[in-house]
Amino acid sequence: MMDWDALEKTCKTCTRCGLCETRNHVVFGVGPKTADVMFVGEGPGEQEDLQGEPFVGAAGHLLDDMLSIIDLSRENCYIGNIVKCRPPRNRDPLETEQDACIVYLRNQVALIQPKIIVCLGRVAAKRLIDPDYRITRQHGTWVQKGGIWMTAIYHPSALLRDVSKRPETFDDLLAIRDKITETGAKF
Repeated sequence: MMDWDALEKTCKTCTRCGLCETRNHVVFGVGPKTADVMFVGEGPGEQEDLQGEPFVGAAGHLLDDMLSIIDLSRENCYIGNIVKCRPPRNRDPLETEQDACIVYLRNQVALIQPKIIVCLGRVAAKRLIDPDYRITRQHGTWVQKGGIWMTAIYHPSALLRDVSKRPETFDDLLAIRDKITETGAKF
């Protein structure tokens, strides 16, 4: 396992998959390195690639609003992605790209040691919770893996496209707040 500085340096110079050829910035992650709650998306979009920070576009603004509902912010939770470089045209990251990059996320999780991981969308849920995960049926359900409580909610970009999913997501957010309280996670 690498320490934070070595991990970030290695990640920012990574050439393990073809995504390195079209990136502007590696989007490493943001938040306190001791956060008890971690949010994981699939990969950076256009604005994230340009700015080098996760969830800064329209979906990021919605995520910030969602976090505020449960007294979280970028200052008290960690936000990262399965892949650290933008897939072209914001397509889902390929399995080979996820395989090349997952070691960095695993290292981040090992360093942070969160009590809770919230997957943002089906790609992250399939990779971290269950390869057969169905976001429309399983969102908001909890599993424990390696001592970490995990759940998935709709990705903020999905909520921008389909506002009918927002009431379900609001309930999922309240359940996350309850799990934070139940586990004694720090805000």
